Order: sequence, then structure tokens, then C-alpha cells
Amino acid sequence: MILKTLKPLFLLLFKRHREFLRSYSKRSCTSVGQTGVQSTREYSNQGCQQGGGKGDFQICTISDCMVDPCKPEPSVVIIGAGIAGLSAAQRLVQCGISNFTILEATDRPGGRIHSCWLGDVIAEMGCANILGACVGNPVYNLAAQEGLLKPPLKKYDITRGTFCTSDGRAIDTPISMMAFHVFQQIENEAASLFNMDCGKQHGSLLNFMGCRIQQEIQKFPEDQRYDVSRIMFGLTNYLRMKIGDDLSKVSADNFGSSIQIPGGQVGVPLGFVGVLSPLMKDLPDCSLKFGKPVGLIRWGAVQSRNKGPRAVVQCCDGEEYCADYVIVTVSLGVLKEHGEKMFCPALPSNKMDAIKNLGYGNMDKIFLDYERPFWVWSEGNIKFAWSQDELNKRTDWTKGLSAVEEVDGSKHVLCAFVSGPEAVVMEHATDEEVAEGITRVLRQFTGDASLPYPCTVLRSKWASDPYFCGSYSYMNLCSNVGHQCDLSSPVPGSCDPVPPILLFAGEATCAGHHSTVHGARLSGIREAERILQLTKKFGGPPPKECN
Repeated sequence: MILKTLKPLFLLLFKRHREFLRSYSKRSCTSVGQTGVQSTREYSNQGCQQGGGKGDFQICTISDCMVDPCKPEPSVVIIGAGIAGLSAAQRLVQCGISNFTILEATDRPGGRIHSCWLGDVIAEMGCANILGACVGNPVYNLAAQEGLLKPPLKKYDITRGTFCTSDGRAIDTPISMMAFHVFQQIENEAASLFNMDCGKQHGSLLNFMGCRIQQEIQKFPEDQRYDVSRIMFGLTNYLRMKIGDDLSKVSADNFGSSIQIPGGQVGVPLGFVGVLSPLMKDLPDCSLKFGKPVGLIRWGAVQSRNKGPRAVVQCCDGEEYCADYVIVTVSLGVLKEHGEKMFCPALPSNKMDAIKNLGYGNMDKIFLDYERPFWVWSEGNIKFAWSQDELNKRTDWTKGLSAVEEVDGSKHVLCAFVSGPEAVVMEHATDEEVAEGITRVLRQFTGDASLPYPCTVLRSKWASDPYFCGSYSYMNLCSNVGHQCDLSSPVPGSCDPVPPILLFAGEATCAGHHSTVHGARLSGIREAERILQLTKKFGGPPPKECN
């Protein structure tokens, strides 16, 4: 009887309490968050815990990372919908800022992540593997959250394949493995130079590797030295592929500046482009605009003081977007090509020096589809064991070829890798010339003059694409980590009285993780966090003028 009497009373009190909370949260956005206690407010269903029954109300827990929803949001323009730009956008949305526009020059998201279909096979024109398959890699975490990685993980095995010489001979596996192991030791030795306390004057990576290879060759039996030499110098071409340029331009002292994430390399079976899905699904409607290459960024004193926007981004079609902050995620290659005329006023001298001095290489892939494969499935990988003399005389673009590998999931498609200046030459050749060149090299190195031509050729052209102008950055003879830090620094800088306007993200800005997808993602999150901290500092958009 008592329960029957209390139940209507409880429901009445519950209803009144719910109405009070709703009216209070709408009327008063006061917060005790400054004292370290989380505040409870209604706010766009983000961070909301929602009951499942009829009449349940929403309680929104605003964590410390959220900006104050009762204050106006700054306006943000993100240039580029690669993983850096999309990661920045995702982080802004997660923390309560949705007043942004992403301007993408091409007709697709992803930037240098580009998965295509070649028949029934996924061809990764850009990045193919997650470098570091562990929870310390933010891209690995994205792929795992989306269910793109299924156990057991198939890790990339660099030792797979046969070393073949230009005189049409396959090198015995025991010799190949010994030479490969010694080469890895030399590569690790080169990487260790970065952490040496003594003066760094080891010159180019090519000189360092060449001297050490010659020293190690002498330790092998005389009858093995010919093959060992070809394997090791052939592997310098393979190393060249990871850098994207000739090793004579690479700094030996800074070669080891990259941080290696453990876990090995793993591919994404359904296409690397799948990692973009969690980044795009929470984007506000109409925030991502394709076919919008940017021609000019006016920043600073756009109009008179206290009037007008802090920045205006002008697209090549004439449309303009005003912003409090601009996150620039275009490639280093684009900055090298257009940096001097893309910004008004010009960028500071230290920023332009960084753009000029950092290296930017090129690596292309050539996918070859065969009607009748000439290899046994899982045994088709070929590594080109070029001699030192052959590599010194790079008479045509095929000397930039380092390997031909099977494409996962296919029994009829191979992928050839070409890097450096030779890749640029390859991009300007016709498909017929490319098929002819690769077939000639395959016939030469296998010793089989009857190998067929591919029926289809699909290739990347990163260097000749005006929206990329190459593949990824590296540390050349003129650059150091300080240049990467200068490239990543905001403009105006932290010592200037005016809050930052231009923020820079992308793989080239991530010291320790340059030339990687996870480096690009980390850089986008970094710049989003910068905006979030500034928004909290100013209690909304930045002031137009600072005294």
C-alpha cells in the first residue's frame, strides 16, 4: 500500500526535477569546471549519456577537453582533406568546435592515401602499410576501431623474394640472407649517427653506406663477393625507395631522426582509404568542399585594425572564406612550388628557409596486370640486384626500379617500385613505354626472354600532380630537425603579440615521424589542440587586436 502511494509521488518529483534541470541548463550556463569539477549542461548531444526509456532526459558531461559551449566558436579553414586535415577536423568536433570548412583541391579525400580498383584488386597508389602495428600508432588504432584489421595480422616481410642479377641469374638464398643481414646492420649503424655526441660530419648517406658496404664485402669469401656486392648495392636502391630521392642528397647524420614504432608493417586488406571513415563520419554537413584549390591566403591586417577577418582564404575559382585560424596541410612539395606567392604577406624567413632546405622526394608505383601470370602465387617477388657500376650510370628511368612484388589478394597483378629522379621521368612516359621498359628489365633479370607484356598498366604520378608535387619529405644535406620545427611553428609565433593565424600540419611538420601517415595524423591533432587551447584562453574567438 505504501509503495502504491509513493510511486506517483516519486514520478511527480522526478518529472519536476527533470524540468528544473532542463530549464536551469538553458537559462544558466554557469560552470564549476574551473575548480576541477565537471559541469553538466545540454550541449548538442556530444558527450551525452542518454536514457533508453520514455521520458528519460539527457545529461551532458563536458570534459576538460571541451570548449565552453556558451561562448562563440572561432572560425577555422582547413586547407587539404588528407589525413592531417581530417584528423584536425575530427579533433575540433570532438572538443566542441564545428565552425570550420575543409577545402580540398581534388575530387576525393585522403591526399596521399589513395586506394583504387584494378579489376578485382585494390591498388594502393599511395601509402599501403601501417608502419608500426601497435597501439602506439594512431593510424593502427583507427584501423582497429573500424574493424579493418583481422587477426592474425599479415605483416610485410621485406626478406621475401628472390635477388636477381642483370645477367639473368638468381642468387642463392643463403648468400642473399647473409648479405641482407649485413646490410641491415650497416643501415642501423647509419641511423645511430643521429644520436652520436661527437661532431656530425659524415656527409651523404650514399658515401657512408658505400664505404661500409665495401668494407663488409671484404669479409666474405672471395667467391661470394660478386653476389654480395650486387645484393647490397641493390638494397641501396631499395632504401632509396623509402626516402624518395638519391642517397647522395640524404644526410647520413640525420638519417636516424625518424622514430621507429614497433610492431612491423601491416596492410589494410580492404584498402587503406578505410581509415578515413571514422574521421569523416562526424564532420558537420557541407563542411568538406571538393574541387577547391587555394590560390592565395591573406592574413594579418586584411583590412583595418579591429575590422574584418584575421584571414581570408581565396580559392582559384575566386570564392573566399574568412577565418580566425587557417590550418595549412598542403604537402611540402606544394609549399616549395607555391609558398612564395601563396601567402600575403609573405611567410617569415625562418619558415621559408625550412621549406627551401627540407628534402622532398618522389616514389611511384606501377601496377602490372597479366592475363597469364608467369610466376607461382606467393613466389613472385623479385629484387633487382644492381651492380654499383650500373647504379652509377643511370641512363634511363628503369635504373630507379628497386623491386617487383605481388599485390596481396591477387594472383595476376604485380607492383613495381621506382623512386627518385627516375620516377619523375617515368611519369612523363606513355603506358606503352612503361610496359616496354619494365618487361625489358624483367626479361633481363630473370633471363627469360619470353616473359609477356602486361595487359594493363596503372601507375601513380605524384611528382607531376600539381596538388602534391611529390611523395614525402626527408632530411637532405641542408636540413635538420630545427627546420622541421620551424615548418610546424604557427604564424605569428608565440613571442608575437598577435595570436597565431596560420597553423601548419602534414607529415613534413612532424619531427621524428616525417614521411609517415601517423606523422600526418599526429600533426593535424597537434594543430587542432593549439586552436582549442587558444579558444579556452580567449573564451571564444581570438581578439582582432592585442595591446
